[in-house]
Amino acid sequence: MKKRWLVALITVISLLAVACGGKKEESTLTVGASQVPHAEILEHIKPQLEKEGVKLNVKVFQDYVLPNKAVEEGQLDANFFQHVPWLETTNKEKGYHIVKVAGVHIEPMGAYSKKWKEVAQIPNGATVTLPNDPSNFKRSLQLLEAKGLIKLDSPDGEKTLQSIKENPKKLQFKQLEAAMLPRTIGEVDLAVINTNYALQAKLNPIKDALFIEDKNSPYVNILAAKQGNENKDALKKLSKVLTSPEVKKFIDEKYKGAVVAAF
Repeated sequence: MKKRWLVALITVISLLAVACGGKKEESTLTVGASQVPHAEILEHIKPQLEKEGVKLNVKVFQDYVLPNKAVEEGQLDANFFQHVPWLETTNKEKGYHIVKVAGVHIEPMGAYSKKWKEVAQIPNGATVTLPNDPSNFKRSLQLLEAKGLIKLDSPDGEKTLQSIKENPKKLQFKQLEAAMLPRTIGEVDLAVINTNYALQAKLNPIKDALFIEDKNSPYVNILAAKQGNENKDALKKLSKVLTSPEVKKFIDEKYKGAVVAAF
């Protein structure tokens, strides 16, 4: 009787072990992202990640401040909305410990106007709106310089309006939160807008921008996480999928040059 009981117990334990071993362990990642194109890309890869045993929750943010705060405080596992200069500036200013996990895509910054069709038409004293955060403000000035509208004192370091060495058209500058810039197009002569906010406002950077950064822009948008978490298995899987040929195809087909894969 004891022998039968022992055999039965061993059989049950063996079946439980097989069942547990055969079930694929699932991890959950919560990632903060800008609505366009970041969240759209993440939503697209959810099925692929689930096959890898990772459930992805995407939390959409409308600003550039809260996603890093949430990662630093552990409310998010990672975020996907920023480029390296913004990350470095935020870490320095806030004392955060956020690191790059993977470079995913480039969003060429563009300058938009409803009043003018060519750069040469921009009049003296024209009003130009720019993003007010340090990294994107510098980037917007560099874009204007590339088109010969201004000249900066040097290519290095942080920039302010005092960094403009030459301003032959005597352009008047207004700095606003990046998310507000699309609303200014009809009110000013020129608005320099980050592509994610341009796309969200139904603007096509390739067709609608008066001029735009070229594909060699160094402002690659990245997947980022708090230092010490970047090597977690689930994040490695997310990074691998985000930089896969399938995602590059999705970016190319959906955004048609307005967003460019950086891998």
